[in-house]
This record gives sequence, C-alpha cells and structure tokens, in this order.
Amino acid sequence: MTDLSRRSFLIAGTTLAVAHATGVQSAQAARPITKLRPRGGAGFDHSAFDAMLRAYVKPDAQGYNRFDYRGLKSSAQGQLKAYLVAMQSARPTTFSADEAHAYWINLYNAATLDVVADYYPVKSIKDIKLGGGGLFGSGPWSKKLMTVEGQELSLDDVEHRIVRGLFEDPMSHYGLNCASYSCPNLAVRAFTGSNLNSLLAQNAREYVNHSRGVSVKSGRITSSKIYSWYADDFGGRGQLKGHWSAFAEPQHKANINSARLGRFVYDWSLNDIS
Repeated sequence: MTDLSRRSFLIAGTTLAVAHATGVQSAQAARPITKLRPRGGAGFDHSAFDAMLRAYVKPDAQGYNRFDYRGLKSSAQGQLKAYLVAMQSARPTTFSADEAHAYWINLYNAATLDVVADYYPVKSIKDIKLGGGGLFGSGPWSKKLMTVEGQELSLDDVEHRIVRGLFEDPMSHYGLNCASYSCPNLAVRAFTGSNLNSLLAQNAREYVNHSRGVSVKSGRITSSKIYSWYADDFGGRGQLKGHWSAFAEPQHKANINSARLGRFVYDWSLNDIS
C-alpha cells in the first residue's frame, strides 16, 4: 500500500470540493494537475528554508507561532528568493510521495512568506491585491507566481490542484500557512519526507487545542472556518468532532464530545510578531 492510499481513510471517500456551506465550489479542487503527480524516489534539500524558519518563526507562550516579517525582509529575503529559485528548478515528479508532499507544502509557505515580505508592512495578506483570490476574494492567491516543470502556478494552484488535488490528505491543511492569525501554525521546521506525518500531526494538535482552532463555551463549539470551507476534506461536518477528538487534550476532547457545533470564524490579521 502506498503512502497516499494509507492516508485515504482520513477523507472517507470525499470529493475534495470546497465545503458546500460556503456557497462556492472551487473548480481548482476538481482539476488536479495530474502531470505533476510524483512517481519516483528522489527528494529535495530544504535545509536553507529550515534555517530561515528556525530564525524567524517566534512561538509564544500560548502555543501560537508568529513570524518576524520585518527581520526576514531586512536580513534574509534574498536567501528566501534563492531557495524559491532552487525549488522551481527541481523536478518534483521524480520525488517519492512524501518528499513531493513536503516539497509542495514548503513551496506554498515559502512563496507566501516572500509575497508578504515584498509588500510588508501590511495588516493582512488580503491587502495584497494581485488579481483576485478565488474563494477568499482579494489577495495574492490567483496570480501566477512560480513555474515548476514548465507549469505556471499560483498559490491557489499549489494548494487546491496539487496539495489537495494530488495527495488527498486532510492533514495537509495543518501544513499550509496563509500568513493569517487563524491559520494553523507555520512550523518552526521545514517539512521533509521523513518528518511529514509527525510534523503535520504536531501542527494539528497545536491547532485543535488552541482557541483559534476549536473552542468550547456553554456547550457550543466555535471553530475555524477552515473546517467549514473544507468540511468535505474531513469527511463532512458530521465527522469534525471525531477528527478534533483525535488531537484534543483529554479535557478539551470531553468538552468537544459533549458540545454541539456552533459558529465558524476566521481572523485574517497578519501572523506578525508586532
């Protein structure tokens, strides 16, 4: 059984369409870029990105990771751009499944950091208006920002047509970071083929147990809109409590299991240190 099929039970046979509750179905999610599917055994060296994350991701005492965009822009954006150039020279179709999954998550995160640094200071990534943002309206997500194996790609392409479309793993949502407060943490480490599953699980635990991910008050659950936008990825809304329970700390798990679904909320404020 392949790495991809081993994880397929997590999506419970869903279609990977954007949650119907949004009223918007993402055509990109329905059209995977199949020519970029991994079919080899190679990998990529992410040590340069790993060093940048170690230097500029700043975890706080509440388990939330903020990012020092000012520091990156003044001291290391050139290194980030060099890493992105190297990534675009790679051939991820020759990678193993886990190496390719890690590669595409890192590419999405690195390109997001770069575009925010280009326009910094901004209060929200949605203030960077580069021609639309698909499901989210304004933002940089629909602009073609990179080219891999001859394919021009936007951030939307990488997220929906490659990461979601090819790997079909809801855990991917805990790796992709959209530079906003309500996103799952930007990890302090770069993803690799060897740490992919453990790092995604760590990010899931940190998110589910943080108030911006899932909170319970007076018997009602307030959770991130990630779980409504992409409910189908998690098996539908009826499966959300079971998913959260797999990562929740004991008391939080008990509270979730005894509560009912309530609101879905999202804060687009930049995940900046200031």
